[in-house]
Amino acid sequence: MQNSASNDGKLSLTAKVIIGLVAGIILGLAINILGLNPAGGFIDTYVTNGLFHVVGKMFVNALKMLVVPLVLFSLICGVCGIGDIKALGRVGSKSFGLYLLTTAVAIAFAITIASLSGIGTGMQMAADTAFSGREAPPLSQVLIDIIPNNPINALSEGEMLQIIFFAILMGVCILMVGKPAKKVVELIEVLNEIMMKMVTVIMEIAPYAVFCLIAKAMANLGLALFAQLIGYVVVLIAVLLLHLFIVIPTVLKVFSGLNIRLFLKKVRNMQVFAFSTASSNATIPVTLRTVTERLGVRNSVGSFTVPFGATINMDGTAIMQGVATVFIANIYGIDLGVAGFLTVIMMAVLASIGTAGVPGVGLIMLSMVFAQVGLPLEGIGLILGVDRLLDMVRTAVNVTGDAAVSCIVAKSEGKLDESIFNDPKAGVISGVEIDHDAEKELADAAKS
Repeated sequence: MQNSASNDGKLSLTAKVIIGLVAGIILGLAINILGLNPAGGFIDTYVTNGLFHVVGKMFVNALKMLVVPLVLFSLICGVCGIGDIKALGRVGSKSFGLYLLTTAVAIAFAITIASLSGIGTGMQMAADTAFSGREAPPLSQVLIDIIPNNPINALSEGEMLQIIFFAILMGVCILMVGKPAKKVVELIEVLNEIMMKMVTVIMEIAPYAVFCLIAKAMANLGLALFAQLIGYVVVLIAVLLLHLFIVIPTVLKVFSGLNIRLFLKKVRNMQVFAFSTASSNATIPVTLRTVTERLGVRNSVGSFTVPFGATINMDGTAIMQGVATVFIANIYGIDLGVAGFLTVIMMAVLASIGTAGVPGVGLIMLSMVFAQVGLPLEGIGLILGVDRLLDMVRTAVNVTGDAAVSCIVAKSEGKLDESIFNDPKAGVISGVEIDHDAEKELADAAKS
């Protein structure tokens, strides 16, 4: 396997993470199948919901800790790096258009395949888990909420659309101020470099954290739940994989002409992180690093397209909504018709704009869709049991779409370094490197 080892013979981070993923799946399934995880037992208390939960949660929190400052600093750097407000407008409009296009294609694709498969037809299942949905906010409120009335509160709450708006506005105003703001730009660039170094440091524990996250998920879920919902699970995973390996690569090839196999090989590490965290937002640090250092997208573009995509690009979630809508409609014998399905497509695209990329957000979006087309919300209870694992798969699809759109936009703007993209070893991490000379200089400066 390429990139499995660095030049000094050590395993690369990608290889370590994949080993942790596979080992976690095997151990978790073994615990579940052998019945070693009864509620309140030793393994349940001290291993799966003890050690595994603590290590996995600490890692996810560490990634989330970086998201807000990284998005803020990288976006400001990106806007300043573009250097031209008109060019910024082009990057923004291209990104927005591509993200909405792929989301619409994803859900239309999902509805078509799910309808042809007939999943849920003739099934009679009782929802044993209640689900409380919420009404979809009007588009006017979504637009109003983009502008923060308190940017500090937006930063503390992690409101991504508001942070993106504030960062872009600040970057534009820095450009307008010009030379007097040079020192501010230099400071923000240094802070951005520090945040990227923090990403590298935190990723060192990733293989162990991924092992713990996956082992816990598989030990708690097992395979029993899938037996009841096998049609839904198989169709959803099939559509997700088709979108991941056919639709996204095709869009990438058509709009950029880049090597599909090399792209898919370079994003594997990012996909594993997305799979284990089930959160596009938590994966932003890893996605940004992959896009800029592995795929060769200039930071001025990647720092805009990645957080923007994590916020509005919901290809995997849209696919889930399409498949789930058909599945629940068939179970309850409700014929949505062409108008109903068009409404589902429109709702999924609009909901993706104002919904955060965090675990479980797909169910909130699904409740909005169900309320709009008249499907019973209790139907969501049927798929709750398997949603966590499927959420992991669709998040991997989401971040792959973010990376593809980043490459397309960068290529169209002349901001893609193809020598980096075509180098299989570019950006590979084999360990944390410490610049001891720089460390000594800082220590001496502190003493003086």
